[in-house]
Amino acid sequence: MTLPVSPNRDLGQHFLVDENILGVIGRLAELGADDVVLEVGPGLGVLTRFLADRVAHVHGVELDRALEPHLETMLGKRTNVNLLFGDALRLDLEALDPAPTKLVANLPYNIATPLIVESLDGLPSVERWIVMVQREVADRFFAKPSTKAYGAVSVLVQLAAERTGFHTVARTVFRPRPNVDSALVAFRRTGLPDEYTDVKRVVEAAFAHRRKTLPNSLELAGIAERARGAEVLVSLGRAPETRAEELAPPEFVALAESLR
Repeated sequence: MTLPVSPNRDLGQHFLVDENILGVIGRLAELGADDVVLEVGPGLGVLTRFLADRVAHVHGVELDRALEPHLETMLGKRTNVNLLFGDALRLDLEALDPAPTKLVANLPYNIATPLIVESLDGLPSVERWIVMVQREVADRFFAKPSTKAYGAVSVLVQLAAERTGFHTVARTVFRPRPNVDSALVAFRRTGLPDEYTDVKRVVEAAFAHRRKTLPNSLELAGIAERARGAEVLVSLGRAPETRAEELAPPEFVALAESLR
């Protein structure tokens, strides 16, 4: 297939071109006529057009301004799409009007994890996420404790949401073909724990030094002295030598509360 535009290698662009995957996305997203969708990285607009024909409004955030003419041609006379050009990690997405209720996107690999993490509390109106990401990233979102994939993003996502769907994606749906596998993962909001900002700070500090014990990591982050961290772990029924990857998500909430 000849692409209408040349992919920007510096941006790591892999355009979604196979429309057969759109039905899977639509099913996982449970799209409704009243939905307001945020799409980050519209690319050639294949998914954007699909969404626009099924929901009330689409906010498309694209970093590459060179794609604007092609996107406008692809969308034609559709008036329910608002294209914004800029870095999704820097734009004030919470100010979008109407507020998005779902995030549906083929996310650029380099921003997938930070964007999801920031959206958990930064986009409180979003109730569902249906994202196409690198398979390795998809596996992290709902990884279990004491596994290689389990990390800060696993804890934060699981404290805010539950998984509702998962679908592996062939490399052939993209042009150019990526060198890594991808997957669609869907999850819905269940709520955020109280004092989430504190919990998030503790979680990110805990995993900043995976090879160190949790008390050492917390001390390095300036959250608590090592002795205090060890004391709190013992009070939670954990050994002082416990590492971050051993704690389940609810235990981090208890840890943050105790440290507070």
